[in-house]
Amino acid sequence: MTTFTRDTHIFRDEDMLRDDYQPDSITARESELGSYQTALQPVINGAQPRNTFLYGKTGVGKTSVSRYILNQLQRDSEQYDDVSLSVFWLNCTNLSSSYQVAVNLVNTLRSEDDQISTTGYPQQRVFDLLYSEIDAIGGTVLIVLDEIDHIGNDDEILYEIPRARSNGYLTETKPGVIGISNDFGFRDDLSPKVKDTLCEEEIHFSPYNAPELEAILERRAEGALREDASESSVLSLCAAIAAQDSGSARQALDLLYQAGELARSADREQICEDDVYAARNKLERNQVEHGMRELTRHGHLSLVAVLHLALESNGPFRVRDIYPRYRTIAEQSDIDPLVRRRMHDHLADLAMLGILDRHSRNEGRSGGQYYEYEFSVDLDLVANVVSDFKGLDLPRRVVQLTRSVE
Repeated sequence: MTTFTRDTHIFRDEDMLRDDYQPDSITARESELGSYQTALQPVINGAQPRNTFLYGKTGVGKTSVSRYILNQLQRDSEQYDDVSLSVFWLNCTNLSSSYQVAVNLVNTLRSEDDQISTTGYPQQRVFDLLYSEIDAIGGTVLIVLDEIDHIGNDDEILYEIPRARSNGYLTETKPGVIGISNDFGFRDDLSPKVKDTLCEEEIHFSPYNAPELEAILERRAEGALREDASESSVLSLCAAIAAQDSGSARQALDLLYQAGELARSADREQICEDDVYAARNKLERNQVEHGMRELTRHGHLSLVAVLHLALESNGPFRVRDIYPRYRTIAEQSDIDPLVRRRMHDHLADLAMLGILDRHSRNEGRSGGQYYEYEFSVDLDLVANVVSDFKGLDLPRRVVQLTRSVE
């Protein structure tokens, strides 16, 4: 008896809806492509490349457009004998300093048998190793640093690489840096010398609107879905939901893919609008759940404190109510509690993640201005996540709820 058989409806090539799929053409980013082409033109001319900074929200096409245009650049450069182009990518999501970026770049340029340790070297020594590796390549070298905002204020690497040739560290290679950031404020926080160096060319990727997202979905759905696999309104609904929320193509594609999964699991031949709404709810729950699990230890403590209060009475709750519960749970868990102001920062983080709603209150001279917090998600979802927290002495009411959920 056969357990698995190929799908005969819904998906033709579901990989086309996944995050790592690279389309062979770009939709709804003509202006950004034009700006990008202008910024990269010196490479084809054999000149020193311009350093380029891309910024915009997650899912608005920065990385996919970069991969597309750089593939085009590498292909077109091959027709010129005096142009030798090498492109290297580094995702900086888990890197928090220039030192870590430099070490990872050295290891990206080296063979697997010649990697260096991620610790133990003076920073200038790592930079010297990096210059040696870059200069050994020769020609033009473009280094793409995706999600570069993760390095925060430690931005020395963004000055060092672009200036390496003019500072005498490179003789055979013309380096260029392309920085990609999801953080609008990261550019403003760069040191003045880095800003002058990295931001020679700036390209802003604005959120997609609904017609643009629908055009993207139509292009992908042609290959990803079987004919008549969705109701006529499904793509426009996915586009409208994503446009109203984030303007992210990633969100629109995730909605369509998840809706298709729901239709497939129900053994139906068409995706309907109800599948899209169900997919939105499921994705929102997954996003909130992931946000709770990724909190710091004190973020977990703050979350548990609000949950404990919510089990006793309806919110919202003021910080003066939450902080004593937080202190008690921290002390019972053998964790040194933070001062009230720092704990309040964690409540603000929970609000930013959409886990809590935060309301500003102003009672004038008598009561002053303060914030109130209450959950914006179901308590059973919170309890399910909290039950996995390790090393916390959970209040009895919280334990009872987590057990009832299980």
